[in-house]
Amino acid sequence: MNIISSLYTPHQRALRSNTFTSITNSSFIIIILGSMLPILVNAQNEQRSPAQEMETIVVEATRISRPLGQVPTAISVINQNEIQLGRQQLGLDEALARVPGVFMQNRYNFAQDLRISMRGFGARAAFGIRGIKILVDGIPETLPDGTGQVDSIDLGATQNIEVIRGPSSSLYGNASGGVINITSEEGPESPYISTRISSGDYGFQKVQLKGGGQTDSLNYFLSFSDMEIDGYREHSQAKNTQFTGRFNFDLGEERNFRVVFNATDQPVSNDPGGVKEADAIANPRSARDRNVAYDTGESLNQERVGMLYSTPIGLNGELTGRSYFVWRDFSNKLPQWPVADAVDLKRFFSGGGITYTHSNVLAEMPNQLIIGFDIDDQNDERKRYLNNKGTLGALLFNQNEDFSALGFFIQDELSVNEELQLSFGLRYDEVEYSVTDNFLSDGNDSGNRKLNDTSPMLGAIYNLSPTVNLFGSIATSFETPSTSDFANPNGGGGFNPSLEPQRATNREIGVRGALGERQYLELAFFTIDIDKEIVPYDNDGRTYYQNAGTSSRSGMELSWTSNPNDRVRTSLSYSYGDFKFDTFQTITLDSNGTKSVDKDYSGNQTPGTVKHLLFGEISYTHPDGYFGALDFMYVGEQFANNANTVKVKDYTIGNLRLGYEREIGSMILSPFVGINNLFDENYYSNIRLNAFGSRYFETAPRRNIYAGITVDFGLR
Repeated sequence: MNIISSLYTPHQRALRSNTFTSITNSSFIIIILGSMLPILVNAQNEQRSPAQEMETIVVEATRISRPLGQVPTAISVINQNEIQLGRQQLGLDEALARVPGVFMQNRYNFAQDLRISMRGFGARAAFGIRGIKILVDGIPETLPDGTGQVDSIDLGATQNIEVIRGPSSSLYGNASGGVINITSEEGPESPYISTRISSGDYGFQKVQLKGGGQTDSLNYFLSFSDMEIDGYREHSQAKNTQFTGRFNFDLGEERNFRVVFNATDQPVSNDPGGVKEADAIANPRSARDRNVAYDTGESLNQERVGMLYSTPIGLNGELTGRSYFVWRDFSNKLPQWPVADAVDLKRFFSGGGITYTHSNVLAEMPNQLIIGFDIDDQNDERKRYLNNKGTLGALLFNQNEDFSALGFFIQDELSVNEELQLSFGLRYDEVEYSVTDNFLSDGNDSGNRKLNDTSPMLGAIYNLSPTVNLFGSIATSFETPSTSDFANPNGGGGFNPSLEPQRATNREIGVRGALGERQYLELAFFTIDIDKEIVPYDNDGRTYYQNAGTSSRSGMELSWTSNPNDRVRTSLSYSYGDFKFDTFQTITLDSNGTKSVDKDYSGNQTPGTVKHLLFGEISYTHPDGYFGALDFMYVGEQFANNANTVKVKDYTIGNLRLGYEREIGSMILSPFVGINNLFDENYYSNIRLNAFGSRYFETAPRRNIYAGITVDFGLR
């Protein structure tokens, strides 16, 4: 069996690399591409074209399974090679960088977690992910209150990722400014075991062992990974161990039962903190001195288990039920001044839902209907202690927080004729946030808030040809403050009584399709109107939130993939976004209760967003097993504060991956090497928005190298 035929083995150790064409003003890149040009021109056909791949992709994130070309909103699908092949697998941003409209920061601060912004949703997050729904194998990784983390996602066990880039509350309710749907690997027909060992600069080490297979009625997959890194900056060490499993049971008569689980132990995630720009320039690897003195950072332990069952019902119906349970212990030391504290959180959240799908004919037109409900509950036991320079002191805060959510939804798709398809969606959500104050020495701050919203969606697809269509939609989203967002800026427990949910209306129109057999294009334009946008501000180390008046966002997103021939793949994505506050004034009260405008940010750009994002990649595979990929990303200027007085300069970074794959009997060896920040750019990997004391900046690593080897064993 030759190397190319191994691309299609079940365990998918494919040589088919990802996407990309490299465009930059760096003369070094021009020289590299010039030297590669003869190889690219003479390459022969050995790789599936984008058009062929897009014809076979079925999207699940829309809750109704459908081909990619029949989704009435902007969507991107990332395959296993683009996630894993030759990657360092340090963060989800490695795979998502190619998705237009998605801007990510904070890759190297594991205490703060990856910040993901999608058309501006999520840009406000001080830590974790806000406003974007994350699903793993059909189980929500986003909490009912809208907070999401990706520290329990095993990239080495991920098969594909679907990204819906527009508001999707009609599908998933609260905090669905976009959707990231992650699917884990399944076991192949022939059992196999794979081990991967890699290491690199700044103390990076990672080991992974995974395997799976198929019996008559059971498909199984298991993965174990262990990672540690010292980090580029002082006090930025991290360790993470994960165990992931997926079991699919075929019960016969088209009935299926799936069990997925994940256990994550992250005992060390140090936080070097943000620093002033002068300090970042003078000593880019230094941490904020107070963060070191108070040993700031977090540790967590999480277990997640989910179950999904589906069965036919009636002639053309299907019933699907899901349930999940998550236990999370979390601790975090903070450096506030003058009194630093530490958070101890024990969290349990669970939920489930039922959906019924029915396919029929309505007035002689094909029709598909889905109805269902979701119910979720989150219970947090939150305590805060005095942080005595890394040692826990007296209890300062003790309360129980409960966030429950109930949602009912209906969707319908009607094929009017062969050219036109209409979509309709409607969802009603009701959420309740309650606080029980157990620290009564400073008064009783117990209370509750009830919020509800109805989210409609209208969409349409018109087929211009068998391979090209127009799509458009009008959709809404709403986002409640999370339990952390509700923190009371007046001190004590309870919640911020003045903070309200934000609501948004999204309109988009676009075109997508195959241009010939070797190119695929998607172009989308959007406008978003937001009422009461939730924005952060910093009070010396602790982040609080307030509502802006109204905001607007508009932009365009372009994604293009091409195969000049079957050995070479190129891709390019570009995003333009104009995100601004239309009306945003902060109000103060004098001693007589008279209101006055303190600050007026109306007309300013939303901090943490960029106008221009450009990504490109070129990849090459050879029938003898060699593969390589060169990519770059240009990130435009951004503002660090609401006042727009601090501008962060633009930057361009490049990355290179090279590898070789060799089959020896039933074993496949694949050594690889990668260079991050190939051109040694000096830039900031994260900007802390509206940071107190002008400590906005977290420097990124300079040029660094990693290398490793993957060994696959087929068990025949």
